[in-house]
Amino acid sequence: MQVILLEKIQKLGNLGDLANVKSGYARNFLIPQGKVKPATKTNLAEFELVKAELQASEAETFKNAQVVEAKMTGTVCTIQANAGEEGKLFGSINTTDIQTSLAASGFEVERRNINMSEAIRHTGEYKISVNLHTDITVNIKVVIKPSQEA
Repeated sequence: MQVILLEKIQKLGNLGDLANVKSGYARNFLIPQGKVKPATKTNLAEFELVKAELQASEAETFKNAQVVEAKMTGTVCTIQANAGEEGKLFGSINTTDIQTSLAASGFEVERRNINMSEAIRHTGEYKISVNLHTDITVNIKVVIKPSQEA
């Protein structure tokens, strides 16, 4: 299915590009999210009329992400968790815990934008990346401390 991109999407293209995607991906995710429109003659004509507005909106979103990146660079999230004597956690730290810690620091990010290879199961320091925009990724440090000393 050929679609018109209404915003920059990783691995597909930039605003205004025509992309071929699987019809289920377009119907079930991209179109309901408002990220694309089917590439018909009428939609192409409509897109040319609103292209300037979409580009301005995309530029503003990018500027806002740059501001947040400047503030978030060097951020350290400290999370207290129950741990055993050897530093092994009772449970694990996942993206929800990091999202809560970032929200307490004043950064509103979505859980899906936090990149972790796997859940954290030991105390210590970890580097995690957060996607603020398709082009902007910030690395933050997460420190896991035991909540009770043995």
